[in-house]
Amino acid sequence: MITPAQVKIREDWFYTYVCEKCKQEGTETPVLKTEKTPSVIPGSYASPEAIAHIMVQKYVMGSPLYRQEQELNRAGVMLSRQTTMSNWILRAADDWLKPIYEQLHWQLVQRQVLHADETTLQVLHEDGKKAQSKSYMWLYRSSGDAEHPIILYEYKPDRKTENAAAFLDGFSGWLHADGYQGYHKLPENIRVVGCWAHTRRKFDEAVNALPQPERAGSAALEGQQYCTKLFTIEKELAKLTPEERYEQRLKREKPVLDALWAWSQTRKAPPKSVLGKALYYLQEQWPYLIRYLEDARLELSNNRAERSIKPFVMDRKNFLFSNTPGGAQGSATIFSLIETAKENDLDPFRYLVWVLSQAPALSTADADWSERLTPAYAPESCRNLQPKNSST
Repeated sequence: MITPAQVKIREDWFYTYVCEKCKQEGTETPVLKTEKTPSVIPGSYASPEAIAHIMVQKYVMGSPLYRQEQELNRAGVMLSRQTTMSNWILRAADDWLKPIYEQLHWQLVQRQVLHADETTLQVLHEDGKKAQSKSYMWLYRSSGDAEHPIILYEYKPDRKTENAAAFLDGFSGWLHADGYQGYHKLPENIRVVGCWAHTRRKFDEAVNALPQPERAGSAALEGQQYCTKLFTIEKELAKLTPEERYEQRLKREKPVLDALWAWSQTRKAPPKSVLGKALYYLQEQWPYLIRYLEDARLELSNNRAERSIKPFVMDRKNFLFSNTPGGAQGSATIFSLIETAKENDLDPFRYLVWVLSQAPALSTADADWSERLTPAYAPESCRNLQPKNSST
């Protein structure tokens, strides 16, 4: 049996008491007021549950506000997506989620290994740009060594290196990224680690471009096999200690890398051919591709970032665009907390309800309230009922 979601209006009554006898006798009249719990949006009937529900429906389930408006209206709940729902989620994001986002940002740049990626976004009303122009949603996240993973999105109007440099201010270490040259212009204290998944993909494309009878023994297939060999070995090393993995990479993977480099120097192909592009990518990215050998915490690919940016890419197909830059960054903030919660095995709805319920009061009593509401401090009641790695 499934019980559909229900919408209820709750009335809270707060009483004020005075001493009538004291008033009649002319003595000082004591006044007692019922203590009020600060609301998530002062002057609004929005509840933490209502705001969290709208956020999860849009940013987890991919249901745009106009669809939610239609569904609520069919149930007799008249909520406007423009004057009510959008204002609720953006106000809550700015007041309560943004400080937590900033705290997570500070924690993220303290780490030594990060991943980054970016994808396009359309923003309709942006100063100095046409509505059809491309803007960008950048993603930065912790690596596999983090006890409490962090995933943060940031909206920017362009793809300039300065955007990544500003976000990563204070960070020093290794940054996994794809072959975009903008990452290679970052300060020297940020060592970019190339992505072998992108390299293998180039050779996959070269193999697929060949007729089936011509693939066996082709240079494209040889390049693909070298890349596959690296991933096969890396999978076998996954459960080793960092010290053991470092040694085994030098022993087992470095010879494969040396052989691949030597092989690539003997292969020629037209620059604009699919194989030519694969060889160029390999040779041009080589200094970054071999950098993962420097530390056992580093990974063979940037797939971790690609998996984390995928939820935004999928939802983008449903809501298509952001209306304003403020709305785009508001979405980035909400996406960040939701994806970070999911990565920490928290239920997004329960986590957001907990945050929005606790933040108004906690913010008046604890200067470090934003840290107290990060996913690392979430109570057991916010946990997923089913572990994310379990099968059904």
